[in-house]
Amino acid sequence: MTLRKNGPVLLVVAESPIVTTAPCLRFHDVASADSTRLRAWTNDADGPRVLLCNGLGTNPQSWPALLTPDCGVNVVSWNHRGVGGSQRPPDGRVDLDAYVEDALAVMDDAGLASAVVASWSAGVTVAFELAHRHPERVDGILAVAGVPGDTFSTMLAPWHVPTVLSRPLMVSLARATTVLGHLEAPLVRRFPWTPTTTRLLQRTGAIGRDADPAHVQAMVTEFCSTHPAWYARLALGVAEHGRVSLSGIDVPTTFVAGRRDLLTSAASMRSAADRVTGSRFLQLDATHFIPLEHPDVVHEELLALLDRVGSAEPCAPHGGGS
Repeated sequence: MTLRKNGPVLLVVAESPIVTTAPCLRFHDVASADSTRLRAWTNDADGPRVLLCNGLGTNPQSWPALLTPDCGVNVVSWNHRGVGGSQRPPDGRVDLDAYVEDALAVMDDAGLASAVVASWSAGVTVAFELAHRHPERVDGILAVAGVPGDTFSTMLAPWHVPTVLSRPLMVSLARATTVLGHLEAPLVRRFPWTPTTTRLLQRTGAIGRDADPAHVQAMVTEFCSTHPAWYARLALGVAEHGRVSLSGIDVPTTFVAGRRDLLTSAASMRSAADRVTGSRFLQLDATHFIPLEHPDVVHEELLALLDRVGSAEPCAPHGGGS
């Protein structure tokens, strides 16, 4: 259970409470173009305003560095269709067109004519598609652990699974989950995420041990409230889209990749960075959950990107990392 007040956020769990200092997350409803009701949110911090295209089914707790009163960035975002209080569209419409419409609806509601867009995972596809279709709305892009389209083909890279196999394998798994997820849901949604089970999760390597267990527990607790079958539907909505054209992307862009990322190939991210003029590429020793494992680095890269946008200066050559 999560109690939000004007002060700390208190996460009540079976073993013990975890207190994280964060501004009061403010939620409100926004209607998308097809009238789907979205639960939008902001961190209410002072600073330049940034649109966040989050990972599918994820929540604000995925970005702990942006949930502190002095983070210096005013984040505007939303929970995806059918997630965290957002409505499931009556017609089941969850595709890239809908995700872009949702981003525009949130921007319009916040009075953002344009903004730097931070993005993670499948949200990277949304960010680049938004920039491709509406270049006047995007001032810069921070792409964390995600590629601009054809997401499923870049999965399982650390296991050296060929692209020709990874996409059909992961698409088949997602399609199976749309059916089998109804059997998994009771276990997933009732699983007791405590400090102990959270640390066990990190020891598997699914989420790196560098991540603060309190932040991981907050994220997975809320993430598991999404029905697995619905999450699979959301993922397939992105998987059906091919690569996003990068030929017209001419805004400051930063790519942050994880060497141990099973869901997004770091090599594919570097390839995308090579096709965006003047972009910055940084590779970290991380899994897919970079915002949790390296929150300070992500925060610094976002602030640096905002400075580049403000000065309209090109970035330095591609950053390193092993």
